[in-house]
Amino acid sequence: METNLESILGYIIVLSTAIIVLIFYLRGISNRSKIVKAKLENAKKFGFHEPVSLHPVVDPDKCIGSGACIDACPEHDILGIIDGQAHVINASRCVGHGACFHACPFGAITLCIGTDKRGVELPHVSQEFETNIPGLFIAGELGGMGLIKNAVEQGKQSVNFLAAKLKSIPDAQYDVIIVGAGPAGIAASLAAAKNKMKYLTLEQDSLGGTVYNFPRAKIIMTVPMDLPLYGRVNLKETSKQNLLQLWETVLKNNKITIHEYEKAESIEKKDNNLFEVKTNKGVYSSKGVILAIGRRGSPRKLNISGEEKEKVAYRLLEPELIKNQDVLIVGGGDSAIESALLLVDENRVTISYRSDAFSRLKPRNYEFINEAVKSGKLKIVFNSNVKEIFDDKVILKIDGVENFTEIKNDLVYVFAGGVLPTDFLQKVGVKITKKFGDAILKHEN
Repeated sequence: METNLESILGYIIVLSTAIIVLIFYLRGISNRSKIVKAKLENAKKFGFHEPVSLHPVVDPDKCIGSGACIDACPEHDILGIIDGQAHVINASRCVGHGACFHACPFGAITLCIGTDKRGVELPHVSQEFETNIPGLFIAGELGGMGLIKNAVEQGKQSVNFLAAKLKSIPDAQYDVIIVGAGPAGIAASLAAAKNKMKYLTLEQDSLGGTVYNFPRAKIIMTVPMDLPLYGRVNLKETSKQNLLQLWETVLKNNKITIHEYEKAESIEKKDNNLFEVKTNKGVYSSKGVILAIGRRGSPRKLNISGEEKEKVAYRLLEPELIKNQDVLIVGGGDSAIESALLLVDENRVTISYRSDAFSRLKPRNYEFINEAVKSGKLKIVFNSNVKEIFDDKVILKIDGVENFTEIKNDLVYVFAGGVLPTDFLQKVGVKITKKFGDAILKHEN
């Protein structure tokens, strides 16, 4: 009898313990869900929930809330668990590395570009990165995939796909002409050298492309990548200068020359299936072409009086040389914010931004900019547009206010984004489509 009572008591204790553990577990889930819900509401309030380009979309019918996607994401608060399922929180901060997509054990995540309300124009390319023009490939940011690692991988793969087709194409000056010397273009050049191809790499600016135009001290968040003729590169945090030095060393060691400041003005496929590439310095023929020119194209200008003055620039290269100046930064994206932060300690900096709040900033930038404002190092004029630029001042127009604001000024830096090279692509004959939430990477059922 005592044995039965002891057994029953033991079962009661075990059951009670299990119930208590379950209650605490469910309470923990509930509390964590409340925290994530608050983050989601905050993201919607400040515009971080709206995606900029590539972003994850979660299928609620497949997601079981394993959290593998959250653990795999090297960014912060892109995804979170609410009531046992993954939800996208700060979609605008996604950099498109796809770690969440690959980590999900149930195929519940799709990587999409654009939304049902806001489309993103992209060139049409196949899974091999080939456009509607046979032999013409697009690699890197122009194809919709940001992140240095993605650009490097596409640069390599596009060369490999082209190399497999070369035997059936008549002889030309070059096997491939690579347009652009950013991450994708450099990787393509290295891959072409590894494949013993005749190649020519053109860059309208300097080595590094878009990366070269970053502020000098900008920290670049990357994940490990494999460079042809070099091997694995582990740079989770590095400066622009260190990354450029790495590329310069790799190119030099492999005797690869980049034709800097040579701009491709036209690309035409002739009747003999060869490409004719005209630049500001010459005319070349090739069996294939890889476009790795990025999405920014040329910097977008304000088109206002005084913008032609020498004190107006569209990139910040040597912030350490600028001291005791009245500086105006125009723009509210990460490039504008990072440039302002590099200048605040030695200068008097004002940011003019056309909206009423910053949105889609990286978490660290959002934190640092608020600290700079609180400390009095930085002034921000929201809902403003530059009306006119003078030698010693700038006139700002404030939305909703009839009067204009005049501020003292020595230098103006404009970060209003870039003009997409749509016209250039259309002249080449590349098909452009607008993506409204279209899947770029999707698990097959």
